[in-house]
Amino acid sequence: MAGRLRFRSPRVETGKPPFFPRPNSRFKLSIITDEISQDLGHALEIASKEFGMGFVELRSLWNKNIINLDQKEIAEAQGLLRKYSLQVTDIASPLFKTDWPGAPRSKYSPATPQFGADYPYEKQPEVLERAVAIGKALGTNRIRCFDFWRLDDPAPYRSAMNDLLRKSAEDANKKGIILLLENESACNTATGAEAARTLSAVESPNFLLNWDPGNAAYRGEIAFPDGFQKLPKERIGHMHCKDAVRNADGTYEWAAMGRGIIDYIGQFRALVQAGYRGTMSLETHWKGGDSIEESSRQSFAGMKELLRKAGAF
Repeated sequence: MAGRLRFRSPRVETGKPPFFPRPNSRFKLSIITDEISQDLGHALEIASKEFGMGFVELRSLWNKNIINLDQKEIAEAQGLLRKYSLQVTDIASPLFKTDWPGAPRSKYSPATPQFGADYPYEKQPEVLERAVAIGKALGTNRIRCFDFWRLDDPAPYRSAMNDLLRKSAEDANKKGIILLLENESACNTATGAEAARTLSAVESPNFLLNWDPGNAAYRGEIAFPDGFQKLPKERIGHMHCKDAVRNADGTYEWAAMGRGIIDYIGQFRALVQAGYRGTMSLETHWKGGDSIEESSRQSFAGMKELLRKAGAF
């Protein structure tokens, strides 16, 4: 990994962007920009002008992982966000998407980097430091994290994992940062049930859940209602939306929103009833369109229809 980056504070601009969420949704709708394009300017234009969103989530842009951007690229991203009046939900960092030290290597540990990120355990403090600096430069205090590549038997390491997550949340809290733990099918917290367990063990008020029904379904859980019912609703800090289908052999594939097995209408209604008014990102993953942009366009159309049927759009 390169040496430490130093970021200047972003300039304070006159003429603030409009208050979001926009009036056509109960939630603050967003998309992970690389699900449209690696060209950030193009992705933001589609998100703002075509999709009518007020927020975006940043993971990889210009074929670089978000935490690897240099000062010039950060300044360019700041300008583009201002141009399209978009706010950042969170920095979709790869924090703790790594093998746990001393444990057997996970079968889910990738042979090649995901989303331009490949950081061993000992580099995780630097990953957090970079994510915090970039988040502050781009106007968000929320950083996504994970729960280490999935082990067949995490029990011998679970207490130490919880201790590290707790310590990281405490350190982040001193910097005014909220950590968003994503339930990821290839990590030790994959389902709603596992997310409830981890949240119970890590009670820090700035340690919240990035609830992903698609990832829970990929692990074999009925994401809604089963997984969702187990969650402490007040600790849902963000949400990812993608759909999945189950093949005859028991494997799963991604689907456009509304074309899969997840009851998103019930999920959206339950979120409204629970009083959730937070951010919600489309994370398409499905590639059934002519391009990733077209795939996201179709998936967002499905998402809007689901929200409409749920009375949330």
